[in-house]
Amino acid sequence: MDQPVPREAAAAHRPTQAEAEEAVRTLIRWAGDDPSREGLLDTPRRVAKAYREMFSGYDGDAEAELARVFEEVAGFDDMVLVRDIPFASHCEHHIAPFMGRAHIAYFPSNGVVGLSKLARVVDVYAKRLQTQETMTAQIVAAIETALEPKGVAVMLEAEHLCMAMRGVQKPGTTTLTTLFTGRFRDEPETQARFLTLARTPAAR
Repeated sequence: MDQPVPREAAAAHRPTQAEAEEAVRTLIRWAGDDPSREGLLDTPRRVAKAYREMFSGYDGDAEAELARVFEEVAGFDDMVLVRDIPFASHCEHHIAPFMGRAHIAYFPSNGVVGLSKLARVVDVYAKRLQTQETMTAQIVAAIETALEPKGVAVMLEAEHLCMAMRGVQKPGTTTLTTLFTGRFRDEPETQARFLTLARTPAAR
């Protein structure tokens, strides 16, 4: 079985911009079109640029995003929940988008992080070739490592276009993944509280 290539090694062997654009031209020909026609002439450059943006997570560092911890929280030790964090990712099987929302909660131990940092962690992992299950676990692991909380809960809800546009072609189908550690794993009432808060429609 092939061993995964370390992220650093993969980045060091990135193709050039010209090589990436030529690969796009090859795929256009494979699809049955002519990359030299007017409407497609600039498409390879645009696609290469879009890939840099959509897969910028390979250059991100989730633990660095969580490095600054605020310890002065006036004794607060209850659940911190950030819900409805939108994300867009691409499945590693078909490079087709999957889009949805993340809900993240933790019980502080040594302090809290800025709320936007949790959203940034989601983006670091979403902007890579992914599976939803792996992404869920990666978010949990990053928070566990950086904050050492008393528990972490992560739930992702997403629609996968590889299922909506190809294969069984079932648009509107939602995939839900969860992972719990610490108090969320060991206390059923705490887990239920998180799920209730995460799924309750927000008041407008």
